[in-house]
Amino acid sequence: MLQGWIQIAIFFAALVAIVPLLGGYMARVFSGQPVLLERVLGPVERLIYAAIRVKPDRGQDWKAYARSVVLFSIASFVGLYAIMRLQGSLPWNPEGFKAPPWDLSFNTTASFVTNTNWQYYGGETTMSYFTQMVGLAVQNFVSAAVGIAVVIAVIRGIVSRSGTSLGNFWQDLTRATLYVLLPIAFVAALVLVSQGVIQNFSSYSDVTGVVGSVQHFAFGPVASQEAIKELGTNGGGFFNVNSAMPFENSNGLTNFLEMLLVLSIPAALTFTYGRMVGNRRQGWALFAAMSVMFIAAVAVVYTAESNPTPAMTAAGVNAQTTDGTTGGNLLDKEQRFGIANSALFNAVTTVTSCGAVNSAMESFTGIGGAVPMANMGTSEVIFGGVGSGLYGMLLFVILAVFIGGLMVGRTPEYLGKKIEAREIKLATLGALYMPFAVLIATGLGIATEYGKKSLYSGGPQGFSETLYAYMSQGNNNGSAFAGYTGFIQPEAGNAGSFGITFADLLGGGTMIFVRFVPILIVLAIAGSLAGKKVAPTGLGTLRTDSPTFVVLLIGIVVLIGALTFFPALLLGPVVQGLTQELF
Repeated sequence: MLQGWIQIAIFFAALVAIVPLLGGYMARVFSGQPVLLERVLGPVERLIYAAIRVKPDRGQDWKAYARSVVLFSIASFVGLYAIMRLQGSLPWNPEGFKAPPWDLSFNTTASFVTNTNWQYYGGETTMSYFTQMVGLAVQNFVSAAVGIAVVIAVIRGIVSRSGTSLGNFWQDLTRATLYVLLPIAFVAALVLVSQGVIQNFSSYSDVTGVVGSVQHFAFGPVASQEAIKELGTNGGGFFNVNSAMPFENSNGLTNFLEMLLVLSIPAALTFTYGRMVGNRRQGWALFAAMSVMFIAAVAVVYTAESNPTPAMTAAGVNAQTTDGTTGGNLLDKEQRFGIANSALFNAVTTVTSCGAVNSAMESFTGIGGAVPMANMGTSEVIFGGVGSGLYGMLLFVILAVFIGGLMVGRTPEYLGKKIEAREIKLATLGALYMPFAVLIATGLGIATEYGKKSLYSGGPQGFSETLYAYMSQGNNNGSAFAGYTGFIQPEAGNAGSFGITFADLLGGGTMIFVRFVPILIVLAIAGSLAGKKVAPTGLGTLRTDSPTFVVLLIGIVVLIGALTFFPALLLGPVVQGLTQELF
């Protein structure tokens, strides 16, 4: 296991090194300071403003900002849904794929517009190149940009000394796309191509293998979508097996790069936050809280996957790990990555809202499979999605400040601004809304006849599959326990196909409401804080950049996650991990 721990330590060291560099750059971009790329992209930026008739210097209050977010997302939804339903008539479709069913199209559209990228389908057998690029890849950019724009607006609300303006959504959206996402994704795509990730428009090809069997190989513009899929914490794979596919993730270097892309912006935004509020210690405190929980998640899942479970022992399973030791769980893991990098990828993708996978989640041990659920049970504030992770964590910061204020007998304050009843009510609603929606959806999936049609397994495994499906969709994650389905591929020679409509609609609705209700809540909090005056710091002021506050913040996150999801975890993966049943 030592080799695996060294690999994990190197990865975390690289992440820490990126944080101030990328975080400082984003702070300059959104503070209006000059950046080198403006010489090239400045004219493009101004052309976009002219085309959409927006005056970037015209500020918006929280209601106008929220209205712009909603209207843009509605337009994105309509455009993507139209592309999918017209797929059979659109170009760049060498396999002649017809339009997906209406219910699957609804679920997929909701998924990509909300930055979830949950997939009830195999990309290479369902979507044309046009749909993949013009539809899905474009949403990978703009849905991530929406998350960044919202968190920047929230930061402005916190630091504002007077007035109600949170900035201009259209300017933030444009700058997030042009100056942050596009340049990094472009460079990352070139690196991926250099390592063997494919990027072409070739028709699919039949190849005869060494034993005489014929394989049908799918191709396509993969590297360009893979880069933004990871960078924007989107996660939807070009291929059905996602980042376990060599055409998406060819070797250990690309695996390392893809994991780093997933965490880079969510982690760096903590530094951006510190710079924009004028106190870098505040940003590092949030990074420290997220890092402690992330490292704990990695340690648990790697330890669990490196040791046999009671079921494996009873079945005589004794896997060989990459470092020569025995006893680990290599089931449905890529040999070129091994247990350590599979476990690390598992943690990386579920502490964020990415959902990309390089191994089969459902084949992890019971305890190893509980880790991604626990990660998502924290409302994905352990780094979280691009933008959404930080503004989600700020909800917990407000709750921690309130509880800390009660402990010391003072009116709660955060960065000099009093936290009053309105902010506490909104923060509480924002923190509890996701668990409420997810548990309701899981109950409907388990207890109704329509929901049971999506189940493949019974017992703890079937419950885990259902719980994971709605936790993943509710947290804008997108990873899955593969047994739960909302779409059945047609049999060979059968032109018809059908979706399991209940799962498609319930999942799509869950993704939409759990994405946008918290956005409205955090913008409302930002609007409330924007107009408040800053009170002078006193001897009794609770410091929010100290190790003590970091511990308090972690405690609040873990406590709320445990109170809401621990009973459900006991019924699924924990029970399975303690039994002698493999599935």
